[in-house]
Amino acid sequence: MRDLVIGVLAIAGASFVLLAGAGVVRFPDLYARMHAATKATTIGIALIGIAGAVTIDHGAAKILLATAIIFVTAPSAAHFIGRAAYRVEGVTARLDAHDDLHDLTQSERDD
Repeated sequence: MRDLVIGVLAIAGASFVLLAGAGVVRFPDLYARMHAATKATTIGIALIGIAGAVTIDHGAAKILLATAIIFVTAPSAAHFIGRAAYRVEGVTARLDAHDDLHDLTQSERDD
């Protein structure tokens, strides 16, 4: 039963990582690619990390710690990349709602 759980977690994690790679190649703009690269990869790495922690008796804490660090840093890095891309001239986003970031950056430029 344990081997079945490990296999399902590992295959599900690998599938998420594979789908993330396909999303990075197929999506048209930076923001969609960034979304695919961070969301699906983070879930995939978490599933693979859990499978590894279940597999290894000694050292499971290290695997879970590494997984937790990736789980926190990947979305944070994507946020900073997206914000930097937003500020670069020539990269435009189609925003359907009110653009609060534009107002914030505009007030920073005025100061």
